[in-house]
Amino acid sequence: MTRIKCKISYDGTNYAGYQIQPNGRTIQEEIESALKKIHKGDEVRITASGRTDAGVHAIGQVFHFDTPLAIPEQNWKRALNALLPDDIYVKEASVAGNDFHARFDVQEKEYRYFVLNSSEKDIFRRNYTYYYPREIDINAVLEACKQLEGEHDFSSFCAAKTGVKGEKVRTIFHASCFKEGDNLVFVFRGSGFLYNMVRILVGTLIEIGTGMRKPDDIKKIIEAMDRGKAGKTAPSQGLYLWNVVYNK
Repeated sequence: MTRIKCKISYDGTNYAGYQIQPNGRTIQEEIESALKKIHKGDEVRITASGRTDAGVHAIGQVFHFDTPLAIPEQNWKRALNALLPDDIYVKEASVAGNDFHARFDVQEKEYRYFVLNSSEKDIFRRNYTYYYPREIDINAVLEACKQLEGEHDFSSFCAAKTGVKGEKVRTIFHASCFKEGDNLVFVFRGSGFLYNMVRILVGTLIEIGTGMRKPDDIKKIIEAMDRGKAGKTAPSQGLYLWNVVYNK
């Protein structure tokens, strides 16, 4: 068996999320359906770096699968893209070592969140940004971002209905935001993220940027380890899994 590693991008608008579920179309289902055709009806399971929710997009999601087929490495990308819908695209496909694991070998993940911060709504970006017309103080947001960096228990920034058991300690290597035209782009790089963590972080940072909270409140929210102390969960359509870094 040969292990194949793939890097993909997808538009999550019309999907119920990445992971296969009883109701709704999913990214995993579409990819496994394409692989089933390539393997002449045999089931092939893929393993991704992590799941994304309904409406969330990806620029650099990674998955692996094992195959008995002797298809040349350079042909996998073309073969998969020929069978996938237009809103899923394989950017890279390569042979990986049999010890490579798309989920367990992750060193760092980067998420970006796009906020359309303008008085004018852009209906053509409604599925790809969170429209927020109130003025956001980027300096206050940046001050708060610095307090998020490092190793913390992020229980306050985890959805209450999470399936994560045990400790919720994660390390954020970098947190920032910058203006890009009329977008405010939030950037988070870390060892891993809890369920809805990035969206709750963004919702809280927006409240800080609009004066509803102070930058120093971040420390108190982290210490509280209480979801009720953090801000609202920002909607899914502004979130992108941007990049996944591996140690092998």
